[in-house]
Amino acid sequence: MPHAVSRLRAARLARSTKPFLARGGFRRERCAGCRLVPSHCLCALRPSVPTRAGVCLLMADVEPLKPSNTGWLIADVVADTFAFGWARTETDPALLALLRDPQWQPYVVFPGEYGAPERVVHGVASPDTPGDKTGKRPLFILLDATWAEARKMFRKTPCLDHLPVLSLQPEQTSQYQLRRSRRADHFCTSEVAALCLHLAGEPLAAHTLEAYLDVFTHHYLRARNQLPVVWDDAAHQRLRDLMAPRP
Repeated sequence: MPHAVSRLRAARLARSTKPFLARGGFRRERCAGCRLVPSHCLCALRPSVPTRAGVCLLMADVEPLKPSNTGWLIADVVADTFAFGWARTETDPALLALLRDPQWQPYVVFPGEYGAPERVVHGVASPDTPGDKTGKRPLFILLDATWAEARKMFRKTPCLDHLPVLSLQPEQTSQYQLRRSRRADHFCTSEVAALCLHLAGEPLAAHTLEAYLDVFTHHYLRARNQLPVVWDDAAHQRLRDLMAPRP
């Protein structure tokens, strides 16, 4: 069954008046399951890890169409991933319903310097949090866009204004190689989701998503450079180890 990002991509394509061309400006046949060229298909390595946490992706207009988009990877790994297109003038009623769902505690994941101090938090409630009796599951709201677009989305999405802002404080810098950023502290969407899963006490899901991103990056870059996949490299082996059945 197609996941949330796949469905959003299909809906966005249905509204398009002309074909979307990935960076480079040429058309290539791509696998419907992983958006890579068939010779570098990743579908056989798609992992899925049971999680208590959920992820809600608010995606800028063309993000679902980009083969390099990593929100797709989150939806592969985390079953409770929701995806909505963002528009300044309207809000999807399904998003509003999700934010009202009592099983979830939503967090807007964004740098704390952009939020009012009283909204900013640096941790999330989990089953092991002392004194937490709400029983609510964390729902991480990620603004999937360029940095300029994400700042606009943060300012102009009223339904998020009352929610806590989760400000991450990672010790490492981004390792993402598929798009350029002027700042080393900017992370791709999949990296942000992995950091959130670590905070939520979901280390297996976090490490799996990190490994899956590394493998996806390898396949994507090898395809871009017309090189074969190295199936026995360290990234593939790490993902296989994480996916291996556990006693």
